[in-house]
Amino acid sequence: MALRMRSPLPSFEGAAAWVNGPVKADELRGLPVVVSFWSKSCYICHDTAEQFAQWREKFAQHGVAFVAVHQPRSEDELDVEAVTKDALEEMKLTQPCAIDNEHTLVDRFENQFVPAFYVFNRKHELRHFQAGGKGFDRIEAAIQRVLDELADEEELD
Repeated sequence: MALRMRSPLPSFEGAAAWVNGPVKADELRGLPVVVSFWSKSCYICHDTAEQFAQWREKFAQHGVAFVAVHQPRSEDELDVEAVTKDALEEMKLTQPCAIDNEHTLVDRFENQFVPAFYVFNRKHELRHFQAGGKGFDRIEAAIQRVLDELADEEELD
């Protein structure tokens, strides 16, 4: 079972390797975070990469942090060099991407699916989870909601 709503953002420590640099907790402090799980062998993941890149371009400028996690589904996907090449060339990832060969992050998130998307608010509470290649309007709406929450909180300060 995946994380429940309002669950805290798990740590990103323990990845086998990182593409585009590692994520540090202090860099994410106070920022909404969107985490995507993908796999090199997942055609749906590759088909949805462009949509994810559009969210990154649209929402990063408003302070949303994006992190990808490669979740290997077979021994063939444990080659860090091949995964790195796929992340950069095929998926065109520019955000930090954990290569989770030991399923350390997968287990922390209790993730069972690729692609899978987790949206956390600025307090790093899970606000939306979705798996699969459809219903992207719901993910985008969830990202917008956490931004709206942030704006509402700033008005109260």
